[in-house]
Amino acid sequence: MVKQFCIEQKSLLAILGSMQPICSKRTTLDMTSSILFQVGHRELVLKSTDLEISLQASCQINQSTFTEVESFLVQGKRIFDVVKELEGDVVCSLKNNQLSLQAGLVRLQLNIQDAAEFPPFPERIENLMHLDTKKVAKMLECVSFLIPQNSTNSALNGLYLEVTPNELKMTATDGHCLAQVQELGHTLAEQRSWLLPRRAIFELKKLIESTKEGTIFLGVCGNQVVFSGDSFNFFTKLLVEPFPMYAAILDKSEFLQATIDRARLLKTVRRSASLLSGQFLATRFNFEAAKLQVSMHNKEVGTLDEELILTGLEGAMMDMRFYAPYLMSGLQMLPDDQITFFLKNSTRPIIFESQAHDMKITYLVMPVSPSSTAGR
Repeated sequence: MVKQFCIEQKSLLAILGSMQPICSKRTTLDMTSSILFQVGHRELVLKSTDLEISLQASCQINQSTFTEVESFLVQGKRIFDVVKELEGDVVCSLKNNQLSLQAGLVRLQLNIQDAAEFPPFPERIENLMHLDTKKVAKMLECVSFLIPQNSTNSALNGLYLEVTPNELKMTATDGHCLAQVQELGHTLAEQRSWLLPRRAIFELKKLIESTKEGTIFLGVCGNQVVFSGDSFNFFTKLLVEPFPMYAAILDKSEFLQATIDRARLLKTVRRSASLLSGQFLATRFNFEAAKLQVSMHNKEVGTLDEELILTGLEGAMMDMRFYAPYLMSGLQMLPDDQITFFLKNSTRPIIFESQAHDMKITYLVMPVSPSSTAGR
């Protein structure tokens, strides 16, 4: 008897699509290019791993003649490419080491392999806490942009996730800037922290932005961190290098506070960046009690001189240099119309802060040496 199950094409395609970045990554094992199918009477479970991150996802089966769960492997990219070109319900049949797919008048067959060849998959998840999906997505958006791709300091190639009795905190740094978001609604009695690799963060971001689930769970599975919804489990191994101790650089003791219009500052910084022409030239920022003078000179392109109104810094004057793209990337993430910032002197960072939707966002930028600028 040929065993069959029927599944909606859109449901199957969505899962196969989310697994493509995993099954297409080259590893030391050929079988990681395949996706593990586990077919039951009511549910189809798919699993994919590249030995660093793993995804398990499930969807309902419309009809099935399977009385017990059966498992097999299908080449991941191939079945994705095939299902992408089908429409409506897809009837899948197993016979003679082949998976037959039929949708309307279209019928084709794919070779399958023994599930025993698939690498061991993480099991026994310990859920630690539940998280609001939209809030996690927003927090990731606030810091993930700063994670370097290939920093020589491998500890910087990840996002530092901390859960304390007081807050949930995410931090990223590229060595020049630091982005942090804090949220008070999610806590653990015992403090825990993990350094999640950049690639895992961006795959998780795509996954939770596409899900309709309002809550996900944060958990652990051996030496891996797990994010789970009703229909998926996303596993990632951790970076083992210690994340930089950042508390001292965020200390604002004896810093002066001021505010400035974010949109105007961002436009000025963008104009300054447009004059760089691929060069590392710093822009001069001369802070005074009621104004900010911004200037930059690139002898090969042109000059910029602008004045912005600010409030604060009573009686203080500070002459600092910043590389415009460093400022620009963080300013784009801050939601406030009027942004608060803190300054101390020309060797200490500028620290921007924003409070919105029960979250505190911090963005820090280190100044650069005056020798890096041709500004007046």
